[in-house]
Amino acid sequence: MTSDQLITLAVLFAVIVALIWDKLRSDIVALAGAAVLLVTRVVRPIEVQGAFASPAIMALASLFVITYAMELSGLLDAAIRQVTELCRRIGKSGLWLMIAFSGAASAFLNNTPIVVLGAPVVRDVSRSLGLSPKRFLIPLSYAAVLGGCCTLIGTSTNLLVNDMAMMAGQPRFGIFEITPVGLTVAVTGGLYLLLFTHKLVPSGEDELETVTVDRKIGEPGLAGGQIGSALSFAEHAPLRPVAALVSVTVFIAVVALAALEVAPIAACAFGGAVLLILLRVITADEAYSGLRPDVLMLIAGMVVLGIALDVTGLAGAFTGGLITSLDGLSPLMALVIIYGATLFATELLSNATVAVLFTPIAVSLAEALAVSPRPFLVAVMIAGSAAFATPFGYQTNVLVYQMGSYNYLDFVRIGIPLNLLTWAAAIIAIHVFFPF
Repeated sequence: MTSDQLITLAVLFAVIVALIWDKLRSDIVALAGAAVLLVTRVVRPIEVQGAFASPAIMALASLFVITYAMELSGLLDAAIRQVTELCRRIGKSGLWLMIAFSGAASAFLNNTPIVVLGAPVVRDVSRSLGLSPKRFLIPLSYAAVLGGCCTLIGTSTNLLVNDMAMMAGQPRFGIFEITPVGLTVAVTGGLYLLLFTHKLVPSGEDELETVTVDRKIGEPGLAGGQIGSALSFAEHAPLRPVAALVSVTVFIAVVALAALEVAPIAACAFGGAVLLILLRVITADEAYSGLRPDVLMLIAGMVVLGIALDVTGLAGAFTGGLITSLDGLSPLMALVIIYGATLFATELLSNATVAVLFTPIAVSLAEALAVSPRPFLVAVMIAGSAAFATPFGYQTNVLVYQMGSYNYLDFVRIGIPLNLLTWAAAIIAIHVFFPF
């Protein structure tokens, strides 16, 4: 092995250990790894510059600004209030309706504010109905995660996989191209949550506590690496009808233009964010506050690591070994294995890390099998987000874990069957909608 390969392997190992250890912020871990690779000249400054200017980062940053404008306009608060009244009128069905609404909204919006605002409502309404909030808070978080799998902009994972696939010479995904698969997985997972959650989570005594947002307390590294922090959504915003209407209109226009392929999602979202500032729906200072730099820097740092794996030849060598080990397997079986490997890795690592590591493997494996890379890329997208067996793999899980006073095994009991069920649903849907 060359010295560059040894350095890259050492950095990769150190980053993975630090993320699993979970004592440092994940964005700092990723940036530290990128800095080591840059200082040791494994990657060149121009390659690092390209990582920080990737379309995925531009799209995410712009979408964060648009979402934050909608939040500041009071639109999300108003929607939550309406759903709360509905819940109080129709009882338990209203709680499940709210969970479904949260999942649907997460296909387009940052799921962190949705869960931050929705979780206290679910807790209070369920208590007023004499029901255990434990039966509903985990489904709320999982529904938000499942909803994010339904569109290209639903999670940072989807955008990053799309970006890295384009770097590998693959055509970009349309904003709704993965929707048939994501919707199949979301509906399957949603039905499971509706039918089995109450059997798998003992209600016990409700020793539930309100999540207090303390800026002195650092978020867990893995949770901090997901889309957004709860800190920006701690206070309720009064409804401003004009600002709400304009921000929603701009958001719909961005989605429509991207869906019609008038321009890439990064360009459409960037134009929409700038327009909201020009229209004074959101100030420039507020826009900067909504950027979520921790998420953007995590992704940039992991992209640098992905570049190092590529330029040193490690990615190619690993893929070659994987292909040799899978020699003789059908493309469908290879798809099952890629999904499972991605799913397992996502339970331990941040979504950005998994996307960087598995996207090149998915493309190379498909090319070696002489089939379309599309099914394998979709598998990485879905499996890179839809991992449910731990409370610390996703930001929204951490929020309900604290609020519901759950224990680790609560997530294991619900999450492992959900992982297996959505794995099967995803493979079937991918095989139907993305033939080899």
